[in-house]
Amino acid sequence: MQHQLQIIPIPAFADNYIWLIHNGKQALAVDPGDAKPVLELLAKLGLQLECILVTHHHHDHIGGIDALAQAFPGVRIFAPEQENYGFAHTPAGASTIAVTGWLGDVRVIDVPGHTLGHIAYYIEHGSSKWLFCGDTLFGAGCGRLFEGTPAQMLASLQKLASLPGVTQVYCTHEYTLHNISFALTLEPGNSALVQRQKDTATLRACGRPSLPSTIAQELATNPFLRCDSSEIQSSIQLENGTPLQVFSKIRELRNTY
Repeated sequence: MQHQLQIIPIPAFADNYIWLIHNGKQALAVDPGDAKPVLELLAKLGLQLECILVTHHHHDHIGGIDALAQAFPGVRIFAPEQENYGFAHTPAGASTIAVTGWLGDVRVIDVPGHTLGHIAYYIEHGSSKWLFCGDTLFGAGCGRLFEGTPAQMLASLQKLASLPGVTQVYCTHEYTLHNISFALTLEPGNSALVQRQKDTATLRACGRPSLPSTIAQELATNPFLRCDSSEIQSSIQLENGTPLQVFSKIRELRNTY
C-alpha cells in the first residue's frame, strides 16, 4: 500500500521554487538553492530529510545543500553525472534510480541545453506522474542556453513532450505570466493560450503558484513545443521552417523580450 504524498512549493529568492515531497514523516527536496526555508518547513512539519535531487549546477539550485547535509547527515544526494560538485553525491544519468523506499523508482532523463549536464526526474507514484525539470521546461517557456546548443535543447524538450499528457510539470521558476505574454506575441490566435493567461493571472493575484502545469497544457500553449504552428511560423517569418530553425528564432526573440 502506497502512502499519500504531498508536494509543497517552497519559495526562494525572487522567483525560485524548491519542491518538497513528503509522506508525513520523511521528505525529499528538489533543487534546494537556499537551506533556510527548507529547514524551517521541515521543522514546522516534523519531517526528516532523506533525499535531495539536483537538476543542474547553478547556485540557485544547489546553494543550500551543504547546510542541509550538515543538518541531516544521512541525506542521500543525487546530482547530474556530467557535472562536477563540491559535495558528496551519487552521480545520476539516463537510467532509473532508487531514491527512497516510500517514493519508489525515479527515472532520470538527460536534458542538455540550459547546461550541458542538466537532467530531469520523472516519477510515477500510483496513478500520479510528476516531472521535476529544473530550468529546461518552464510554464509556457524554456530555459536559456547557457551551455548547450539550440539543437540540444530542442531534442531535450521533445523528450519531455513525449511524456504522458497528464504528467504534472514542476519547474523551478515562476516565469509563467511573462512567458505567456511573450507567447501571445507569436500566437495571439491560440485560444488555449489566451485562457491560460487569464487563469494564471488569477492564481498569481491570489498569491498562488502558476505551477504545476501539465505536459498537455504545455503542448497546447508553450511556443517552444509548438514549432509546427503555422501562426508562430508566420509571426517570425519562417513559414515552412524546420523545427530547429523555428525554435532557434523563438529562443533568440525570447532572450530580449
